[in-house]
Amino acid sequence: MTSRTDATFFPPIPEAQRWLKGVTFPPDRPLINLSQAAPAEAPPPEMLTAMAGFLHEPATHLYGPVLGLPDLRAALAADWAAHYGGPVAPEQVGITQGCNQAFAATLSALTSEGAEVILPVPWYFNHKMWLDMSGVRAVPLPTGADLIPDAEAARALITDRTRAIALVTPNNPTGVEYPPETLRAFFALAREHGLKLIVDETYRDFHSRPGAPHDLLTTPGWDDTLIQLYSFSKAYRLTGHRVGAVIANPDLLRQIEKFQDTVAICAPTLGQKAALWGLQNLGDWKDAQRQEILRRRAAIAGGFGLLLDRGWRLRGLGAYFAYLEHPFAEGSAALAPRLVREAGVLTLPATMFTPPGDASGDRCLRVAFANTDSAGLARVLDRLAGVEGPLATPSGAA
Repeated sequence: MTSRTDATFFPPIPEAQRWLKGVTFPPDRPLINLSQAAPAEAPPPEMLTAMAGFLHEPATHLYGPVLGLPDLRAALAADWAAHYGGPVAPEQVGITQGCNQAFAATLSALTSEGAEVILPVPWYFNHKMWLDMSGVRAVPLPTGADLIPDAEAARALITDRTRAIALVTPNNPTGVEYPPETLRAFFALAREHGLKLIVDETYRDFHSRPGAPHDLLTTPGWDDTLIQLYSFSKAYRLTGHRVGAVIANPDLLRQIEKFQDTVAICAPTLGQKAALWGLQNLGDWKDAQRQEILRRRAAIAGGFGLLLDRGWRLRGLGAYFAYLEHPFAEGSAALAPRLVREAGVLTLPATMFTPPGDASGDRCLRVAFANTDSAGLARVLDRLAGVEGPLATPSGAA
């Protein structure tokens, strides 16, 4: 008998870490790890000082409200409303143990076994894994050369089992930012068919445009269709403290509360207090982090000519990610471990983000560039430019 976890694949990040075993990296050419999209540094000193103070508060060590600390829910509602220019109430905000749990809790509240959820390809692997383990079918929505999904193409995939469409923008794994008109078209499609539109905005704080990425919250009754997911981890370097959020209809949050109480009871209180402190005090610091990520993005775009001359293509770029199409005859699943051995660069093959047999997965690699600075990215481009091997024929290109 196949268990729930047997129904899906092994987590890609631990799988990629296995490629490092037995490989020696000389001191003058250390490994550059671009596999995981997470900040590698601690929170800023002033936040660490605040967190140290929270440790002396008895409530920090106790269970908190299942849907999150009221002050954090209210602060995020106010932040969300100000950013998007639409009304958001505290009762429309739920705090979860990270954004992955926000997705899992949301899908548990929306689906039963045999349901379907439409996911653009390439997809975020943990979304696919949760659907697999829930007995929910992930319906692949192919994207074109620009890697932006099309709502009319999604319309043809809707059945009586479809419960939701899930988008990630800025996208993981491609980095592509979905245009406002794309999100508006998907919102209209979901509302027309009585579906939920889930928009995972984990990387919202690193969007290339400083304003709102869409106007969906200005639509009256937006919460009958739209569900937004968010993460404090990337913005405030709180990945180990696991604090995410769901912005949705209060009735849905009451269903999510059942999931939360069963799985985690509540998100870690220390992380929630840190997230609240960050919302209240680190606006300028967070914007400086965004500017640094934009500089790294510019470094890749500006230096990519070195790879372009060798047949590589830059398919997507934004937030924490670059999505590269390689020129080699071998598939990306074989190329990625070879890059560890020959170039000292750890990336993920796009086969980890695509359905089995999808040819586009063989052609691309995901680069999570938030873990190194602009100088490090220049070294990455130089190392990749030195990789050789039999080239793909034009018919093998994506």
